[in-house]
Amino acid sequence: GHSYQGASSKKNTLLLNMNRYTHYAPTGITDCDASILGSTVTEDLSNQPCLLSLAKNKSSLLRVGGGENFDKVYRAVIAANEEEGYKYHVVGGAAGTVSPMGWSWQGGLGGTTGGRLYGFGVDQVVQLEMVLPNGVHVKFGPTEWEDASAEGFTVPRTKVVSGVCRSNPDEHDEENWVWERCPEDFDTDFNDLWFAVRGGGGGTWGAVTSVFLQLHDYLPVTPYFFNLVPSPTEECSAIAPQFAEFKAKYMSAPSLLNVTKEHSLACGSPDSFGEIYCYGEEDVMQAWARLLDLNNLADPAKVACLFNISGVPGYAELAMLGNKNDRIPGKVPDSPAPSPSGNPIAGVLVPQSWLDESEENIKTVLENELNTPYYAFGGATASGPDQANSLSQAHRNAAFMAYFSDDYFWGNLFPKMFDISDKTKFPPVFGSNHAGFLTAGPLKEDWTKPCPREWTFEERREKCISFQEAIYGTERLARLEAIKKAVDPQFIFNCVNCVGNNLPEASKSEDDEPSPAEAEPLLGNSSDETSGASFVSSFVAAISATAVYLLIHIM
Repeated sequence: GHSYQGASSKKNTLLLNMNRYTHYAPTGITDCDASILGSTVTEDLSNQPCLLSLAKNKSSLLRVGGGENFDKVYRAVIAANEEEGYKYHVVGGAAGTVSPMGWSWQGGLGGTTGGRLYGFGVDQVVQLEMVLPNGVHVKFGPTEWEDASAEGFTVPRTKVVSGVCRSNPDEHDEENWVWERCPEDFDTDFNDLWFAVRGGGGGTWGAVTSVFLQLHDYLPVTPYFFNLVPSPTEECSAIAPQFAEFKAKYMSAPSLLNVTKEHSLACGSPDSFGEIYCYGEEDVMQAWARLLDLNNLADPAKVACLFNISGVPGYAELAMLGNKNDRIPGKVPDSPAPSPSGNPIAGVLVPQSWLDESEENIKTVLENELNTPYYAFGGATASGPDQANSLSQAHRNAAFMAYFSDDYFWGNLFPKMFDISDKTKFPPVFGSNHAGFLTAGPLKEDWTKPCPREWTFEERREKCISFQEAIYGTERLARLEAIKKAVDPQFIFNCVNCVGNNLPEASKSEDDEPSPAEAEPLLGNSSDETSGASFVSSFVAAISATAVYLLIHIM
């Protein structure tokens, strides 16, 4: 996968490689029986995923292991579709090497897989299984919900989240695992954990061992490409600005092209210039011809610069067809390919409301953007949350995610796009997915001035709005940091630019001398034999307890 923020590169830490943990996806699809509607959630939460799925008017789920990536997920869904006649669709990322875990916990942009129809990755999660920093193996998810359609939401609002603890951590056979009510001295709030994990970033709340993801009814994909086959031409290159205008209007201002909102939402695009992926009914070619006509460029040869590929069942199948890497034949490749350094900055979540103020605002974006916008916003990303996740409201309100130079954005666009009237509350501005290691807000003393890139990280921490605050905003970050302190008071999980990483307590935990003698038993285990779920208070011993528990009891 790829972590543009460099989360896995923190000094003096251990990195857990989850790749060899149990792979659930190949046999992980569940078709829910509608007859259970109206049932109560069982104490062990075994029927909770299906009850929630059915409440969303969906009928299928996929369980994915904490070490599985989208290549494995996509191939599992493809295999099931080929066997059962194309029933399932999963929302996922463009890169086969990316995990549904880290991708979802930062939001999860589905520009290639119908995210505008079905929501962000974080909205696909119906149940979580984790090992917490104290070594306890838990699973949890919503157990009470209510209809929220009157408020414009397409999924129920989560009211109560419940969890259970595994009481036999020494049992290797999963069929014999026992999930029971957590002991009285277990003080983790599952409502807070559900909120924090889904949107609060990966790597900081515990180790996710599996997750149930929502599946949707299958829709065929229609991929469109601009100026690619057989090779780019000068004629098509000359109208690249018009294609950029077309994408922006089709996705975010469809009425300007006489396109319905429904047809617009059927399509999305990653931050790759010449690609559009549509599911179900759309009118891309008609709208493209219309835009060229409005620009006095109507010509069959120019219209043909945009073309579609028919007969491909889904995005993953297309990606595998285009995989030219002989080392990984038959797999969904990485996208983009690995490079020495990723994108150093973050994309701005351009508000749909600002874009709607004037067509000139679209021109402003197109004239000043540094890279192709990411079109994975709107539609179900706004109407599909359960209202109990920590993804910023800026994600929900965005038309798309675009990149600008620091000077131009903070000095010109920021005051126009975002409400900065309250100087005690910095608003969420950046998208979490693809936020680079140099991401920061403006100067604390002047929000119209960028944080100088040449400053040291120490200077940036002291004088600039932090990476985390620029993504979550002041208020949401404060809640997340409070949850972090409660779930992981010793900052055992401590990764670069993650929630809590820049707090004084996190820095202190790095400097503490480990003292294995401080270990204390958990869950009343007074045996001389060390339990895999034992709590230890020092950094080294505690991270070892969690890691060893995972190694012994989950793999």
